[in-house]
Amino acid sequence: MGFTDFVSETGLHVLNSWVSTRSYIVGNAPSQADVKAFQQMKEAPAVEKYPHAYRWYKHIASFESEFGKLPGDASKDVTAYGPGAEELTINPAKAPEKKEEDDDEVDLFGSDDEVDEEAEKIKAARVEEYKQKKAGKAKPAAKSIVTLEVKPWDDETDMKALEESVRSIEKDGLVWGASKLVAVGFGIKKLQINLVVEDDKVSLDELQEEVDGFEDYVQSNDIAAMQKL
Repeated sequence: MGFTDFVSETGLHVLNSWVSTRSYIVGNAPSQADVKAFQQMKEAPAVEKYPHAYRWYKHIASFESEFGKLPGDASKDVTAYGPGAEELTINPAKAPEKKEEDDDEVDLFGSDDEVDEEAEKIKAARVEEYKQKKAGKAKPAAKSIVTLEVKPWDDETDMKALEESVRSIEKDGLVWGASKLVAVGFGIKKLQINLVVEDDKVSLDELQEEVDGFEDYVQSNDIAAMQKL
């Protein structure tokens, strides 16, 4: 098939349609195909009826002085080009259409589930590792340093025996410290003794009750100061 003539309206319509999506008759540059088609026309196509053909005609006319130098086979007739003629030459090779994936092979959810499952495994492993590290670290026991003041009955109370009685109290989490006698008047002195206790193991109320239990020496006792370690 190919082009027939560019004199009849039918031929011009074919040309107009052909160059509506192309800049040249063949390929991406002016060639002998354009020369053959151009030479078949006596004048430019009417721009109102054939705008694409008119645009092509004016463009090829700008190469008229170089027609002999344009590439292509000058021996071919215009009928060798156009619709249905030498499709492989006229239409540049199209990229192979992408083969549609078989729906049966497309797993729309599997990959995401696998990623999520793997992420959950990693997360669980890290949580377990953190728990083990946390369990391996012994939390320091909360401790307090206390100053206890123990008052005797009078100036005749044996303060040495009083202190020995107080220090005889032994508890897990209790450590007795330094002590001294402090004058309170009329020759009476009170025992001021320091101690360190683990808060979770030793009740200060119970300790004071035990100190008051030494009734032969102790009139009363009070906590003079306490500070967290």
